[in-house]
Amino acid sequence: MNDTLFPGLESEPGDSEETVRDRRRPRGFIIRTDGAARGNPGPASLGAALFDLARADARDDRAVPDASISDYLGIQTNNVAEYTGVVRALELASELGAREVHLLLDSKLIVEQLAGRWRVKDSKLIPLWGASRQTLSGFDRWTAVHVPRALNSVADALANEAIDRAQAGGPASVVRRPGDRS
Repeated sequence: MNDTLFPGLESEPGDSEETVRDRRRPRGFIIRTDGAARGNPGPASLGAALFDLARADARDDRAVPDASISDYLGIQTNNVAEYTGVVRALELASELGAREVHLLLDSKLIVEQLAGRWRVKDSKLIPLWGASRQTLSGFDRWTAVHVPRALNSVADALANEAIDRAQAGGPASVVRRPGDRS
């Protein structure tokens, strides 16, 4: 039954629990990530914001994410922070059952390297690129597009919050999943 008042009740007679659970999983996510390093290298962090593709505002750069990651990474370069953000966001999307992901990144380097148009030369980035490509291979479909920094403010704020939070003695990592309370 597809109930417009209670969309969580999306079962048909005879559906198994697994079938109902699969229908509730997001088909995929728009993913925005950012890395920050105060100094290069310097105190570094990542921010990732995941938006369910089914949402009308999923591509809105000011939308509230369905899931997010805000991680302090210690002393790293900005490129390591950027790539680590992509790796962590892809892992979370996979964990949440996504079948497709669309990365909107302000790092042209990562977009071009993931697409295979640019080589990965930095030895620190090679394992992060490999982890990204490995996780991407598990999705039915993926894209990576470069967006201007101004359109990545949600992920940027999550990255900067991580550095500020960690320097104030707070937790190094905050991960929010769909259904978590703010």
